[in-house]
Amino acid sequence: MEYLLGQDWEITPAGGATGKAYIAKHQDEQQLFLKRNSSPFLAVLSAEGIVPKLVWTKRVENGDVITAQHWLQGRELRPEEMATGRVARLMSKIHSSQPLLSMLEKLDKEKVDPYTSMRHLEQQLDAEVMMHEDVHSALEFLYEYLQEVRHGEYVVCHGDINHNNWLLSDEDELYLIDWDGAMIADPAMDLGMLLYKYVEAGDWEEWLAQYGLAFTPHLHLRMKWYAIVQVLASIQWDKDTGRLHEMNKGLRELAQILGR
Repeated sequence: MEYLLGQDWEITPAGGATGKAYIAKHQDEQQLFLKRNSSPFLAVLSAEGIVPKLVWTKRVENGDVITAQHWLQGRELRPEEMATGRVARLMSKIHSSQPLLSMLEKLDKEKVDPYTSMRHLEQQLDAEVMMHEDVHSALEFLYEYLQEVRHGEYVVCHGDINHNNWLLSDEDELYLIDWDGAMIADPAMDLGMLLYKYVEAGDWEEWLAQYGLAFTPHLHLRMKWYAIVQVLASIQWDKDTGRLHEMNKGLRELAQILGR
């Protein structure tokens, strides 16, 4: 990676699960965020202003593609900031973007419908997780409403809208980063997790109005359905990776969703 930029740059790993991200710092204090083999989708996200600006893309001798983005000084959103109108508006911009959808379609991303979601979930969940009473209740709910949650609108969904993936720069610019799990799906996939996790139920109608949607019983059902799917997958992942504290937190979160 060093030979790509020259000796004036100091390159350090940026952390993360993939080990493919780096921070490059120049002697004049300029900084770049480098990533190995990121999706071509990144260029469209940059052009749409959803992620920090893409500076360049280079292919190296071994065939890897390296992308460089501006490194922005800023911070993650706090959980309570997820209930703000600017989050709703950026989420709406993402879900409404035809360039983002066209690019994912070119990359042959399959549409994630309720049946696909259930098939993936059935392959993930093990017998021990399914023994939990709330997990059993959640699966019954998913099967009961499998037909009813079908929806004709498919958009680009982020798939992991946790507050730590929202970046607020020191210039007060808001971005949604870490798009490795992007998919084509019902917008309720993102909206359900966001609202159930971060927004008081009494504020949903106003938040959705800023997003540009009316809060209907069918939207509520779809959001609940997809929120349950995502929490169940998260519970299994936390168990598989030995994060038992997080797994128990997920089980409590599941119980709250079932009650709402």
